[in-house]
Amino acid sequence: MPTSDSAKPVVVITGAAGNIGTALCGALRDSYVLVAFDRHEAKGADATYTFDLTSESSVRDAVARLKADHGGRVAAVVHLAAFFDFTGEENPLYEKVNVEGTRNLLKALEDIEVERFIYSSTMLVHEPTAPGRRISEQSPLGPAWAYPISKLKTEEVIHRESGDMPYTILRLAGLYDEETAVPTLAHQITRIYERDLQSHLYPGNRAAGQAMLHRDDMIDAFRRVIDRRNDMPKEDVILIGESHAPSYEALQNRLGELIHGRKAWDTMSIPAPAAKAGSWVLEKAEPLVPDQFDHGEKPFIRPFMVDMASDHYELDIRKARDVLGWQPQHALMDDLPCLVTALKKDPVAWYEANHITPPDWAEVAEDRGLDDADDLKERYDRRYVAAHLDTIWAHFMNLGLACWLLTAPAIMGYQSTGMWWSDIASGALLFVFAALSLSHRMRWARWVCCVIGLWLLTAPLIFLAPTAAAYLNGTLVGILVIGFSVLVRPAPGLAPMAVMTGPVIPKGWNYSPSGWFQRLPIIILALLGFLISRYLCAYQLGHIDGVWEPFFVGALPDARNGTEEIITSSVSRAWPVPDAGLGALTYALEILTGILGSARRWRTMPWLVLLFGILIVPLGIVSITFIIIQPVVLGTWCSLCLLAAAAMLIQIPYSVDEIVATCQFLRRRMRAGRPLLRIFFTGDTDDGPTAKTEERFNRPAGAIARDMLGGGISVPWTLALAAIIGIWLMFTRLTLGAAGTQADLDHVIGSLAITVAVSATAEVARAFRFLLVPLGAVLLIGGFFTGAGTGPLVSSVVCGLALIGLSLPRGRIHQSYGSWDRFIR
Repeated sequence: MPTSDSAKPVVVITGAAGNIGTALCGALRDSYVLVAFDRHEAKGADATYTFDLTSESSVRDAVARLKADHGGRVAAVVHLAAFFDFTGEENPLYEKVNVEGTRNLLKALEDIEVERFIYSSTMLVHEPTAPGRRISEQSPLGPAWAYPISKLKTEEVIHRESGDMPYTILRLAGLYDEETAVPTLAHQITRIYERDLQSHLYPGNRAAGQAMLHRDDMIDAFRRVIDRRNDMPKEDVILIGESHAPSYEALQNRLGELIHGRKAWDTMSIPAPAAKAGSWVLEKAEPLVPDQFDHGEKPFIRPFMVDMASDHYELDIRKARDVLGWQPQHALMDDLPCLVTALKKDPVAWYEANHITPPDWAEVAEDRGLDDADDLKERYDRRYVAAHLDTIWAHFMNLGLACWLLTAPAIMGYQSTGMWWSDIASGALLFVFAALSLSHRMRWARWVCCVIGLWLLTAPLIFLAPTAAAYLNGTLVGILVIGFSVLVRPAPGLAPMAVMTGPVIPKGWNYSPSGWFQRLPIIILALLGFLISRYLCAYQLGHIDGVWEPFFVGALPDARNGTEEIITSSVSRAWPVPDAGLGALTYALEILTGILGSARRWRTMPWLVLLFGILIVPLGIVSITFIIIQPVVLGTWCSLCLLAAAAMLIQIPYSVDEIVATCQFLRRRMRAGRPLLRIFFTGDTDDGPTAKTEERFNRPAGAIARDMLGGGISVPWTLALAAIIGIWLMFTRLTLGAAGTQADLDHVIGSLAITVAVSATAEVARAFRFLLVPLGAVLLIGGFFTGAGTGPLVSSVVCGLALIGLSLPRGRIHQSYGSWDRFIR
């Protein structure tokens, strides 16, 4: 190790390998020999001694090597090394690194002569003030969270254990330069840049602000202390920062102007409890998908930060002027254009330099080699605003519906206090959030309107609407509110890259499972089920005196027919609300979710596709189960229930291909390292060309029907025959006179066989046909144990063998399904 140049004093810098340490080395190189104490090699220093600040022996060894190589006297020790995070949570490293580590360093330095020990502290050790009041070195101390608390503890260690060594503590303001900024400012910039909802909300005093400090001015302050080391008081504390602290609101407006050309950035004050609750929810949502939410990064805004939202730190820097002759040469408001320019020039690099996860659209744009990701975001914003203005009438319609709800209870005579207050409260809330939805910036308000619409659909069931008018009003207005809030373009909540780039057809497929002609059969069948269920619910609520039933008489000795007995049975009454009403609600949601989204929703709205699948597939199975138990448990049938169940069953094969495509997409994006939870709710781009496909309705009806019925669906003769066998088995009570256990067995197996056969007509679900094997085996064997007569026994054996045989042929597959082909071909 070279010995020091006698013409140059030695300066030791702990943490010299960091950004600040490197900059300080560059500023001092001409006048001092620079020795770095760090865990890593400091390229800007003349010599580096690696050490572990938490190990007393390691620190002593480093100082001993310093003494051996550079002598027993140093001009200054600049102590920058420290632990820092912005979680606000206690961390043992604060005590171990900052407090005990500094104690280890002071003990080791007793072996050499140090002309001045300089410690990098923070202005946050002081109690905050209110706007208009400044903080001086004599102001009360009162750090509010873990990091400044550890800094104040370290200052106390220096006061007690520095001995005869002179020291200066610099309490620094928040740092920034032309490309980076302290986390609070950096995240404020990104929230406005991304037009995040949180950029418009603030839980504290918007007139409050915090002093800032340019990195060059900070380096100048350190240099002045080192140069004046022998002319300063033995013990000194100096505040270093810009004298003017821009308010949060001033920063908001300036950033809005620089980034988006808006002179005033709308910022609303919100109650602190609401802000805390929101930040808590966002923070707790992270563990739902470990290591996938924001690339493992938790949300920046934490509950503890809400308590400090009104803290004001404006500095009195007269002592720095008097003692050091130091005056800041920069001002944050003057340098903001440089920060914004760097952000717009290379968003991903800027985010990474500030240790913030870049937004999806910026990352994907970089991955795809797009030259100007910011331009892509701007084009998306312009497109969104234009579409919003084209459909702004929808939000005025919701305002009108809000007024309708406020007057409906009195006009229609609800005869229900619950329904009365439900409509009044819903109307008032809808008026507020529909008005907010008129602004394209309040996209979240549209989802609130959607929730209000969902409540309107549900309220008549919860309050058992005593009049048909109340039930009809809640149903129709609820559907309209949901439609006007989220079904109209532009769809809220989508990631810009999902909208602006990516294919319509999934990778390896030859059609889009989200196309309109794919969804129309589901919507039509759901409409049929909705009308039937509303009719049955009207009887359950007492709005009509009877229900039409063309085929089945009641099993009980009363005047009711089969349908009436089924929908008033103990099974139906076991639900807390009318079960037919729940069916109507489900069908209504199927219609609405079927309409929502474009032909690319398999990747732009994954949450919607899976919700759509949940509404159809699991609830379809529940519907089939209810059909199965009707003759077995209740002893009769319901014709309209059979028709509604058939409508639900046929929807299943039309929906599973979209679910498969969405799951494939999510798997591809997860393998690409994308944050799964975020993509699930906001969508993403995908591999493949960004091509437009045209779904034309101005064609012959036959061509449209072929597209509607054939996309992803094919009906091999084997599955058609299996379904016919299932129908035969369901009615052996009537055709063969089957009774008792055999009749029940035929009915259950027949219903399940129909369900399997119909589901397997979806080409992506063709493997479901193998479920016919166990069904056939049960039927084949079960007939010998039920005591059935000759006819039912022969039917059971023949049908069982037939189902097993019919499950073996696959049938022709007409479409391609990417990686899913290996499961069906």
